[in-house]
Amino acid sequence: MDADITLLVDGTPRPLTVDTRTTLLDALRQRLGVTSPKKGCDHGQCGACTVLLDGRRVLSCLTLAVAHGGGTVVTADGLGRDGRPHPVQRAFLDRDAFQCGYCTPGQVCSAVGVLDEIAAGRPSAVTADVAGEPELDHDEVAERMSGNLCRCAAYANIVPAVLDAGRELAREEAW
Repeated sequence: MDADITLLVDGTPRPLTVDTRTTLLDALRQRLGVTSPKKGCDHGQCGACTVLLDGRRVLSCLTLAVAHGGGTVVTADGLGRDGRPHPVQRAFLDRDAFQCGYCTPGQVCSAVGVLDEIAAGRPSAVTADVAGEPELDHDEVAERMSGNLCRCAAYANIVPAVLDAGRELAREEAW
């Protein structure tokens, strides 16, 4: 069975007809030509397909497109503003937080989601005081980013990049 939906992808309305079994990842890549999110494992285990859906990070390979018609999807390609890269993208470049680059779009989207979660006060498994505010520190970032795998093992630079971006975002209220 097919369904007509519209997704707002990186700021552009994108109408399409999808089979009701089509994942968001396949809708983006195969139907709309948006290749930033990658198909890694196709089982929700690697994080290469991570996008922001209605402001929250999701594994697009496990998300049905039809369930999110009218939703707002932001990929790594849609994060920058006014020709400037997002602070997370800038930090990944500054910290050399990638090697082959295959997982980088998912890592970047996940990092943006992680920083939003911490800023919103959502605790994680390593938050010391779940009733208090989580701290932007190595353990919080490493725990929250643990669903994003990197075959090249760029982790030593990814966590510091996310920490740098978090500190920059805290200073840049207008971002």
